[in-house]
Amino acid sequence: MSSIHKVTVLGTGVLGSQIAFQTAFSGFDVVAYDISDEILEKAKSRFSSLAETYKQDGVAGAAEGKAEKALENLTYSSDLADAVKDADLVIEAIPEVLKLKQETYEKLAEVAPEKTIFATNSSTLLPSDMKDFTGRPQKFLALHFANQVWKFNTGEVMGTDETDPAVFDEIVDFAAEIGMVPIPIHKEKAGYVLNSLLVPFLNAAAELAAGGYAEPHDVDKVWRIATGAPMGPFQIYDVIGLTTPYNIMSHGSPEAQKIAAWLKENYIDKGKLGISTGHGFYDYE
Repeated sequence: MSSIHKVTVLGTGVLGSQIAFQTAFSGFDVVAYDISDEILEKAKSRFSSLAETYKQDGVAGAAEGKAEKALENLTYSSDLADAVKDADLVIEAIPEVLKLKQETYEKLAEVAPEKTIFATNSSTLLPSDMKDFTGRPQKFLALHFANQVWKFNTGEVMGTDETDPAVFDEIVDFAAEIGMVPIPIHKEKAGYVLNSLLVPFLNAAAELAAGGYAEPHDVDKVWRIATGAPMGPFQIYDVIGLTTPYNIMSHGSPEAQKIAAWLKENYIDKGKLGISTGHGFYDYE
C-alpha cells in the first residue's frame, strides 16, 4: 500500500478531469488545479457529468453513493502554491507542449513540499526531457492513463535513470489503489506501450483523410469491418479530443505538421474538438 493520501491534479481537460475524478472516486482527497477560476467552473460541470457517466456505465458503487462522494472529495484551486501545499502526489495533465510542461515544473518545484512526488501524464514526451526542471528528479516519473479511465484502466509507470526505485514502486501501488492495472515500463520509451501502438495507427488514418484518399467515416468503416474492432481511428480521435493530437503533430515532422494544419483548418478552427464539444469527425448532439 502506498503512503499517498492527498493528490493534486494539474489540468482539468478531458483526461485531467478523469484522473482527478477517478482518484476522488477511489477515496483520495483531490485538488483539481487549473489556471483560472473560469476554467474551473467549466471543470465542475465536467465532474458532474463524469458522476452520471459512472452511474450509467455501471461502475461498481457509483449508483450507491460513491459518485456523489467523489464530488465531495474534490476541491478546486487556481493558485498553484495553495493547490499543492499538502500534496503527497502531483499528477500533471496539462497540454502536450514540452516548453509549457518544463515551465510548469519550474514553478511547481518552488512551491511544492519536499515530500511531494511529481508524475507526468504526458502521452508522448519522455520524462527525462522534464526531470531537470522538477528540482527533485529522484521523485519524478511518468504515470500515463488511457482515455475513459474508468473503463480502459491501464496505468503505465515509467521512470528516468534518476527515479528512486522506491518512488517507482509507490506509484505502481498507487495506480492499483485507484483502480488501474499498473504497467511498469522498464526503460524510457516515447509513447510508452499504448501510444507506441496507437499514435502511428491514428497518424496513418489522418494521412489518408488529409491526403484526400478517403473520407474519415469510410476509413473508420474499413477498419471496423475488416478487423471487427468496435471503433475506427477517427472515432478514437473524437474520444481523445483533437487538441492533443494537434499539439503533438504540430511539433512533429514536416508531414505531421501538414496533417496538424489540416486538423486545425477543417476541425479545430470550427470548434469541432471531439465528443467534449459535441462535434468532431462525428456529431454527438
